[in-house]
Amino acid sequence: VDSTLEGAFAAGRRDTLIGQITAQLLLWLNGASIAPVIRYDQGAAVALVRQIATEVNQQPVDALLSVEGANVQTVTAQSGRALDVNAAINRIDQAILGQSAGGEIALIINETPPIAWNADSAAEQARAILSAPLTLVAEDGDGRPIGPWTVSVEQLAALLRVETITNDDGTLRYEVGVDLEPYRASLEALASGLIVTSRDARFHYRPETASLEAFLPSRAGRTLNVEQTMARMASAVLDPNNRIVPLVFDYVQPRYHEGLTAAELGITELVSTGRSFYAGSTRARIENIALSLSRFDGIIIAPGETFSFNEYLGDISPEDGYVASAVIVGNRTVEGVGGGVCQTSTTAFRAAFYAGYQIMERHAHGYRVGFYENDGEVVGMDAAIYTPDLDFRFINNTDYHLLIETEIFPQRSEVQFRFYSTNPGWRVVRQQPEITNVRPPLPTRTEVNNQLAPGQSLQVDWGAEGAEVRLTRVIIDVASGNELRRDLFYSNYQPWGAIVQVPPGGA
Repeated sequence: VDSTLEGAFAAGRRDTLIGQITAQLLLWLNGASIAPVIRYDQGAAVALVRQIATEVNQQPVDALLSVEGANVQTVTAQSGRALDVNAAINRIDQAILGQSAGGEIALIINETPPIAWNADSAAEQARAILSAPLTLVAEDGDGRPIGPWTVSVEQLAALLRVETITNDDGTLRYEVGVDLEPYRASLEALASGLIVTSRDARFHYRPETASLEAFLPSRAGRTLNVEQTMARMASAVLDPNNRIVPLVFDYVQPRYHEGLTAAELGITELVSTGRSFYAGSTRARIENIALSLSRFDGIIIAPGETFSFNEYLGDISPEDGYVASAVIVGNRTVEGVGGGVCQTSTTAFRAAFYAGYQIMERHAHGYRVGFYENDGEVVGMDAAIYTPDLDFRFINNTDYHLLIETEIFPQRSEVQFRFYSTNPGWRVVRQQPEITNVRPPLPTRTEVNNQLAPGQSLQVDWGAEGAEVRLTRVIIDVASGNELRRDLFYSNYQPWGAIVQVPPGGA
C-alpha cells in the first residue's frame, strides 16, 4: 500500500519549478492513472496447490478377475487422476496479476485410464462355465437311452483357464475358457462301446405277388464322431441354460432297406434249390443245423459280390447258442461245439452249384458222410467249413441281386437253401462223378468209455471207404446251346474206420 501511495503523492511533482508547473497543468487537464504496486508470493501459491493435489490425485486401478474353485470375483476398474500443478499456478498468476476482483479458478485434472478396463464380461463367462455340470447323453442302436456321463463343476473348475490379452492399443483384456482336451481320450475309449454296425433288412420272396417282405428291419450303423462331440461340449460349456450334450455320431446307411422292391433288384424267380437230409442226427446236431441255417435266411448278395459262408455264420461258440455235437477233427469224429454246421454249408454249396454261380472256395470233408449221399445226391456234393481257416465262397457273377432263403422241415428231416434272382439264361448240367482210387474202410477200433456199464457198447463212428472223386459241372447258354463254362470239383476222401466204445475191461 505504501508503494502505491508514494506513486499517488508523486503525481504533479517535479524537481524544477517549470517542470512541476507543467506536470500539474497536465494533471489538471488529463488526470493521472496510478497503478497499484502488487507484491505476490508464488511460493505460497505452489504450496497451496500441492496440498490440494494430495486430495485430488489417485493412481489408476485395473479391473481384476479371480476364480477360486467355483467362486468368481471381480474388482471394478478406476481411472487415475493427477492435478496439473504448473497449469494451476499459471492460472493463479494470471488472476492475481490481472487484478481480478476474485472468483473461481478451475483446476486442471489429468486422467489416466486403467490398462485393464473391464473384467465383467470375462467374469460372466466364467460363471456360465461353472454354472452346472455338463451331462453327455446318447441312445443305443435300438433307441434306448444309455449313459449319462457327467463332467462335474469341480472338474470344469480344474480345467478353467484365465488369460490376459494385450490389445493393439496397449490395453489389456481378460479371456476365459475351459480346456476340454483331457476328455478326448475318454471319448475315444467310449467310442468302441458305442459302435453300431449297419444291418441290412432281411427278406422273403412272395412268388404270388413277386414282392419282397421284410421280416428283419434294417438299421443304420454308426461310429462316435469325437471331434464334433468335443465341439458340442465346447459350445455347451459356455451356455448356462443348456448343459445337456448329445453325443455326435457318423451314420452308415444299410444297403438294403425295407423300401426296396424285388423288381428293382432283379429278384423275379426261384433259380435253384439246395437240399440235404439229416435223418438219424442227434438233437444237439439238429439244434446246430437250425441255428446256423438262420444266419443265412433273407440275405441279399449284390451282382459281383462274393458270398462268404464264414462271414455270415459268425462265431461258433456256446455264447452264440451252439451246443456240443459230433465234429470231424483229424482222423476221427469227436464231440465239439457246432457239430452239424457243415450240413448247412453243404446245402448252401448245392444251391450255388445248381444256380451256376462261380465257386471260389470249397473243401471236401475228410471222409464220406452218409448224410450227404441220399435222396438222389451223388458223392462229392458236400462242402466242409472250419472257421476261420476253411470257408465256402462263391461270386454272384450275374447282373441281378440274389436273395437267399433257408428253411428246415423237421417232419422230413430236410434242410433247404432257396436262391431267388433272375436266371441269366443258363442251364446247369451235373455230370456223373468219376470215382477212382477206392480204398476199403479202416478196421473197427475200440476205446474205453468209463461211463459205460459192463456189457454195454456205444458206436461213435462209422466206417467209410476212401476214394478220389472228380465231379464236373457244365454251364450251358440256353439260347445258343453253347457251353459257357466247365467246372471241376475234386474231393479226396480218406478211408474211415468205425469206433466202438466199451467199458473198462470190456472186449
